[in-house]
Amino acid sequence: MTDAQPRSAPAEHDHDHGHEHPHARPPAAIELRVQAVEDLMREKGLLDLDLVDAIVRHFEADLGPMNGAQVVARAWVDPAYRARLFSDATAAIAELGFGGPEGANMVALPNTAAVHNVVVCTLCSCYPWPVLGLPPRWYKAAPYRSRVVREPRTVLAEMGFAVPDDVEIRVWDSSAEVRYLVVPRRPPATDQLDQAQLAALVTRDGMIGVAPV
Repeated sequence: MTDAQPRSAPAEHDHDHGHEHPHARPPAAIELRVQAVEDLMREKGLLDLDLVDAIVRHFEADLGPMNGAQVVARAWVDPAYRARLFSDATAAIAELGFGGPEGANMVALPNTAAVHNVVVCTLCSCYPWPVLGLPPRWYKAAPYRSRVVREPRTVLAEMGFAVPDDVEIRVWDSSAEVRYLVVPRRPPATDQLDQAQLAALVTRDGMIGVAPV
């Protein structure tokens, strides 16, 4: 999929900026039902919030964006690894110890001066957990899933990322069969940084393609 002409549909994103979005939607019926079940389980002592927090920390830390950041940083400093990553991303990512469910068939997408890649799952929320951890809420929200396909340049601008008009935007639709990792362009003036320092610059949103690095 490629860039589409901008349209004027209202934006709606939970983009983790630490403030409420002016167009935030009310909770959906399913969300209210989930909250009600959670409250009932807590009242009956069936839900251990400490255990839930531990599971979330596991996905955010052990299976989190820093895994993907290590992959990207390695690709920036090691041309041979970069070639393997774009030839067989699943195997190259496994070299660093990352893989498994939700990441069994990976494709790495290189951003260039002429092409910018962005990832979405239009059907549900397929997402590469082994390298990016848990998907953000905005990634699962219907407005992002529908609008970024039709008007990617507008949606990215609303999320704070103005892609130059002369750069082609390619939108990739994740599925249960294949999941994508965007490899951002290495920032300028970073020749003095080592791999660990470079990894610290890489963000989750950059590896989805909705933010620059």
